[in-house]
Amino acid sequence: MNATERADGSRRGGGPPDAGNVRTPRRKGTHLAPRRTATRTGQYAALLGYLAFLAFPFLWLLSTAFKPPRELAGLHPTWIPEAPTLDNFRQAFAQQPLAAAAGNSLLAAAVSALLAILLATPMAYVLARVRNRLSRAATGWVVISQAFPLVLVIIPLFLILKGLHLVDSRIGLIMVYVVWSLPFALWMLTGYVRSVPRELEEAAAMDGAGRLRTLVSVTAPLLAPGIVATALFAFITAWNEFFFALVLLKSPEKQTLPVVLTHFLGAEGVADLGPLAAAALLATLPSLLLFAVIQRRITGGMLAGAVKS
Repeated sequence: MNATERADGSRRGGGPPDAGNVRTPRRKGTHLAPRRTATRTGQYAALLGYLAFLAFPFLWLLSTAFKPPRELAGLHPTWIPEAPTLDNFRQAFAQQPLAAAAGNSLLAAAVSALLAILLATPMAYVLARVRNRLSRAATGWVVISQAFPLVLVIIPLFLILKGLHLVDSRIGLIMVYVVWSLPFALWMLTGYVRSVPRELEEAAAMDGAGRLRTLVSVTAPLLAPGIVATALFAFITAWNEFFFALVLLKSPEKQTLPVVLTHFLGAEGVADLGPLAAAALLATLPSLLLFAVIQRRITGGMLAGAVKS
């Protein structure tokens, strides 16, 4: 009994029953904080590694373009040129007609981008607003067509252009660029059209506007950011294109800039590295600048179709 009383007394005097088994409550989610921090740190590290992987070729190209021949032939390459020079740029323009080639690329890219936009805008409007089996099949075909490799289509395209007497012609090259960039432009603009509320078009219809007037006066102004982004993307694609221009153009005065860059390679495959790096840097800068301007709008266009109003 005394032992029992002492045990009871110890319970009464020492606090509530089973006080030693009561655990201090933890804050909800505190045990997940270190794991989240580690995951986020790993994501940032992977992102920085990927950016370094992408930036390395451009930074090395930039460094090589300003190096003199002595540094280019050195056994210990350096990131920063010890004696920067502009001789590589002078030699590049002296050896190859870079200005004429850049003009050919500019003409083909600008005209093909404009035509692709003029064709893709009404087609995208129909695909976005008319929902039936035919429109779904057309959308699926647009996506599938992007998986076709260039080698698969170059022979049929060459035969078609040869029958039309458009081989070695700027017009034939522009037609190929339009056909090649049209599926992506159509898919991208379709996402923008779907993000435009139907109520605006219904209000214009109630005011007596027809389909064409509604498209021109109501929908097109709202699609302006998407049209600009799509046009610039089509321009960059045509500016950087090499394979079609190599196969379809034979006359030196009609060749585009990516094709002319291959002329810096000698007969045995030895490259004139300094002028080649300088010319490649000049050919790369327009694409980088344009993409830096439109990259946010390109992302918005890709995601616009996923937003349901």
